[in-house]
Amino acid sequence: MTTLVLGHKSPDTDSTGSPLIWAWYLSEVKNTPAKAVLLGEPNTEAAFMLKHWGFEKPEIIADVTADDKVVIVDTNNPAELPPSINDSKIQAIIDHHMLVGGIKTKSPIDITIRPLACTATIMHDLMGADVAKAPKNIKGAMLTCILSDTLEFRSPTTTPHDRAVAEALAADLGVSIPAFAAEMFAAKSDVSSFSDAELLRMDSKEYNVAGKELRVSVLETTSPKTVLDRKDSLMASMVGVAQEDGADQVLLFVVDILNEEATLLVPNDLVKQMAEASFGCKVSGDTVVLPGIMSRKKQIIPALKL
Repeated sequence: MTTLVLGHKSPDTDSTGSPLIWAWYLSEVKNTPAKAVLLGEPNTEAAFMLKHWGFEKPEIIADVTADDKVVIVDTNNPAELPPSINDSKIQAIIDHHMLVGGIKTKSPIDITIRPLACTATIMHDLMGADVAKAPKNIKGAMLTCILSDTLEFRSPTTTPHDRAVAEALAADLGVSIPAFAAEMFAAKSDVSSFSDAELLRMDSKEYNVAGKELRVSVLETTSPKTVLDRKDSLMASMVGVAQEDGADQVLLFVVDILNEEATLLVPNDLVKQMAEASFGCKVSGDTVVLPGIMSRKKQIIPALKL
């Protein structure tokens, strides 16, 4: 039976690349047939990665069955996984996020959760000497994932080890990190073809904060003006997206990669109160700039309160 390797819904670069990396490792090194699958359309940067390194886009699935063997990567949050995940035969979890709880397995499994910036870094470590067997596109996916999750080492989640692994991969591949990262971020910043609802869901995660169900969305870009020019329609669309997704509120943080700051859209008093309580800022309009805020995982989610 083929093992399915999958990441979270609204797949970003790490949740697109890491399934490909681990499926290769299981199939080619461990002789365990595996394939990468996605839980939605990859974002623009992830799509760039697939094209640049010559991957076919993995199959997109809506759910898993009780017969499916599954490896979960880049998340351990049931809200980000298929509805029937606990019915499946979960084999392993590889992740770098906080432990959420709620996943149930039918037998003991391997779980690796490490405080690194990227799942691909963990996979690099788990493979050990077998990394040398990886083809160019697998090493390329690893590099792309690490540069994405660290925002080319600007994110506070970056560790010296993430950087060392990325630099070693880049040297092996003959890739200039600044030039390649610029291509990646240009792809990530091209959101012109997406509707407001698609933008709000593109890189988003679900959290409960102070009894409020939140969809916390992040758009990382080198061109924040392109997104902020749409702020009125984005804020208007938040109402419908929240209703459809069973949330009380959508929070949208537009992360300016180059200036290392985030702009939070403030459509109502709830978001204003949350922004002021969470980040110690004073909100006077429908946006607020949060200097130094780059990471949802390390700086936004831990700070959110009412």
